[in-house]
Amino acid sequence: MLKYFKQLSLNRGGWLLLLISTIALESTALYFQHGMGLAPCVMCIYERVALFGITFSALIGLLYPRALILRLLALLVGLGSAVKGLLLAIKHVDYQLNPAPWNQCSYMAEFPQTLPLDRWLPYVFNPTGSCAEISWSFLGFSMAQWIVVIFAFYSLLLAVLLISQFKRVEQTRNIFK
Repeated sequence: MLKYFKQLSLNRGGWLLLLISTIALESTALYFQHGMGLAPCVMCIYERVALFGITFSALIGLLYPRALILRLLALLVGLGSAVKGLLLAIKHVDYQLNPAPWNQCSYMAEFPQTLPLDRWLPYVFNPTGSCAEISWSFLGFSMAQWIVVIFAFYSLLLAVLLISQFKRVEQTRNIFK
């Protein structure tokens, strides 16, 4: 099994699939925000940034997946972003399931002064909603709960891909790869 995941990380196809999946999720988030009128909260915006981290890692992996340094960098950036996104989503679910005056998020995004994403791209990164509000659900689960599932999947996948890098695979020469 590790051999399969190692081979997957050595080819651009796997990285392209990761990139397409994250772009599809980001597009869905923007559709929910601007098409359906659902206001994103601060935690939604932070989760969006974590998903952009996974997108960035997929772009790094697409550059030259056979280079060990780039592949490891892509996996570490992606895994770090996925774990951070998972922790943010779990906290977001806590805000929704246990609403209280002492258990709520800020109403303003707190980006560093050197990277004020909410001012550079307010269309994407400006929070206008409340973290405790559940405005959408599917199969009985809120959007934040689905985000936990998504980030848990990405965390598991990227962790297995990182572990698979220690598996030895025989090199075959193929001019078409």
